[in-house]
Amino acid sequence: MSLFGFKKERKNKFGWFGDYKNWDELKALTGGYEEQSILDITKHALLKVRNGEAVYERDSVLFDKKLYPYSVITALLYAAAECGGSLNVIDFGGSLGSTYYQVRDLIPPSVSINWSVIEQNAYIKCGQEHFQDETLQFHFTIAESLKAKKADILLLSSVVQYLPDPHAFLKEIQDYGFKFIIIDRTAFVKGERADRLTLQIVPPHIYTAQYPAWFFNEKNFVAHFKHYQIKTEFESSVPGEEEMEIDGSKQGYDKGFFLIRKS
Repeated sequence: MSLFGFKKERKNKFGWFGDYKNWDELKALTGGYEEQSILDITKHALLKVRNGEAVYERDSVLFDKKLYPYSVITALLYAAAECGGSLNVIDFGGSLGSTYYQVRDLIPPSVSINWSVIEQNAYIKCGQEHFQDETLQFHFTIAESLKAKKADILLLSSVVQYLPDPHAFLKEIQDYGFKFIIIDRTAFVKGERADRLTLQIVPPHIYTAQYPAWFFNEKNFVAHFKHYQIKTEFESSVPGEEEMEIDGSKQGYDKGFFLIRKS
């Protein structure tokens, strides 16, 4: 499939399209989350949330009513109870703290929270300058975060499908031995086929952008976590993500897992 021809054909639509073979070639033509404009939009939205001028932000869009990810919150509370009332989280790909601001008011004051976001360099610098406090921290790598504070929980929310080599990353995180892993809003392809690389075109009311996005074979994805028990599986809390269209038909879905390391 011609990348140039495909972009021209789909320029007035949004969603997920295609079946590509090379991440680098697709990214070179489409860009990615590194765009400064995306960071700026996200920063301004989350500053409103932090300052109490807005209730809730998701993917840079502000809402007047918060949508709680109850499955994620339940997993966090379970982990906190198992860890003596402490909630030490590494939020990999956590933007500027979106999930932290989304869940924090349902975490009891008796729970001690340390929330570390790992992101692209520009996001970390922005987070350290505008959002960091005693609870919410920003680090460039998992190793740097663990050096600053031991973490029991790794949170992966809507991030693995945007990595150039996701399976290498999933192998890497096994070495850290997290007690708990929460995987949320992760894209899978229906059926038995292999992972599918698509072009995601963002709806224009969010921002103008397009970038590569994976849909995973669920069985192969879960196989990375042989040292973990799947405590529960859950659908995305975001309406419409239970089934996702690729090339205009329902070929994908978002879901999550709560994983507990086997003793």
